[in-house]
Amino acid sequence: MPMPPRYERPVATLVLAVWRHVESAIEEPTAAPGSKDEPTPDEPDNERPRDIWARAGVLVNELARPALFLNLPPVTDIGNTWVAGRPAWLSLRQLLRQPAPGASRAIVFVCENPDIVAIAADRLGAACAPLVCTEGMPAAAQRTLLDQLAAVGAHLHYHGDHDWPGIAIGNFVMRRWRAAPWRFDAAGYLAAVARAPASRSRDLAGDMIEADWDPQLAPAMHEHGLAIAEEAVVDTLLEDLGGTG
Repeated sequence: MPMPPRYERPVATLVLAVWRHVESAIEEPTAAPGSKDEPTPDEPDNERPRDIWARAGVLVNELARPALFLNLPPVTDIGNTWVAGRPAWLSLRQLLRQPAPGASRAIVFVCENPDIVAIAADRLGAACAPLVCTEGMPAAAQRTLLDQLAAVGAHLHYHGDHDWPGIAIGNFVMRRWRAAPWRFDAAGYLAAVARAPASRSRDLAGDMIEADWDPQLAPAMHEHGLAIAEEAVVDTLLEDLGGTG
């Protein structure tokens, strides 16, 4: 189905709003008012319409912003071309036309920034645990890949930037895919503050956003006032990815 033409935008806007409401109801069917699982204002409400249309099965740009990953177990019957130890990409087009990677019940680490994937490939290669990158707020391809991994029983562990946008992304990932925090809690932040080089930290700017998965994280960040880039703790993340943590 093609994207709605320009003259149908009011109708398209209404359809998108209804679809997002349906998705919210499906993702949080038992959330009670005021509960921790109730959708909060820090969740993304500015995603591109093409990403929402894609999840609804409407044709979008299937080759835009493919999903970056490293060492996902391949599905042997579809002729995958990715090589162990090398970063690879799956477009939305591929993800909609082939089975999910064979990561049933496997632990899959998820990071926010592509530099983590590059460093992991350089230092660990084929010995790196399965790793997927959201590249910021996950778009259609990233969401589809994570949907498929969750559907086959993969256990997702997420880490992102220790800043307020990073917490907002974390809230979305944790809620949607029931991901576990990967050194992305108050203890991890305090360790990062102690170890991160000055070049990888900056003043924490913006309004505080509570982390759904750890009520101590946002207060700790607010108290220290430092934003820590994910790359600043890459050595610690590599310990987990290499199985030595």
